[in-house]
Amino acid sequence: MLLVVSTSVCVFCEIAAGRSDAELVLESEHCLGFLDIRPLFPGHCLLIPRGHVETLPELSEDLVAPLFLETRLLSKAVPAAMGAQGSFIAMNNKVSQSVPHIHVHVVPRNRKDGLKGFFWPRHGYRNDDHMRETGAAIRAAVQELR
Repeated sequence: MLLVVSTSVCVFCEIAAGRSDAELVLESEHCLGFLDIRPLFPGHCLLIPRGHVETLPELSEDLVAPLFLETRLLSKAVPAAMGAQGSFIAMNNKVSQSVPHIHVHVVPRNRKDGLKGFFWPRHGYRNDDHMRETGAAIRAAVQELR
């Protein structure tokens, strides 16, 4: 008998466990928010449940409210911190899900910002300092809104 052991490691679980670095913007008992390393725009955040869950249908009922309450909080904090007019909230389930761990995208949006349909050119950070400053601004906005 051949025993196959998976060696794949979930990068989001590694972040949640503190074994991988991320620019954290929100921490709560059940959720963790951090900046996307390939942002659509600076301030693009990902929100995850701390425990490994691959898709929304698999999310336990007791985690639905915490995940979406924190999504609502980030949907206010990100535009406030980034001086944006609003936000875009998105989630993939399997198809186009680059990391198989449920995550909610919270993206700052402005009219005529160049996003059309599902063509999403990426606009990264100028440098690590810009990323840290963006993270600090969003953390401050989260604290102010709590």
